[in-house]
Amino acid sequence: MVNDIIADSLTRLRNASMRRLEVTTLYYAKIVVSVLEVFKAKGFVKDYNVNNKDGKQSISVQLAYDDRGFPLINEIKRISKPGRRVYKGRNELKKFKNGYGTIVVSTSKGVIANEEAYIKNVGGEALCSIW
Repeated sequence: MVNDIIADSLTRLRNASMRRLEVTTLYYAKIVVSVLEVFKAKGFVKDYNVNNKDGKQSISVQLAYDDRGFPLINEIKRISKPGRRVYKGRNELKKFKNGYGTIVVSTSKGVIANEEAYIKNVGGEALCSIW
């Protein structure tokens, strides 16, 4: 069993992107679906589907590539870990990588991107960053 489901999902996405796979499979968790929703809204992932096979759920993720076939995910990192939680205030979430990157934040308003958290005037736990 995986202890950190978010870190495992990010590693699977990173590895599939480096190998230029079209689809990869992740373990199912509500938090992973929320993070994937942010990735889809920002264009790093084309689409995802929740599959139910023999009572076990998994997530199939279609990765996004540019016109030349290069992956849109340059770097993906886990920020807050189970042993060391990292919280960021509203002012720390203004921009990441000059607007090219995104920090996924778990707030009281749900799991959202850093720009949306700044607009909604909330801070929270910084889950991961992607650019």
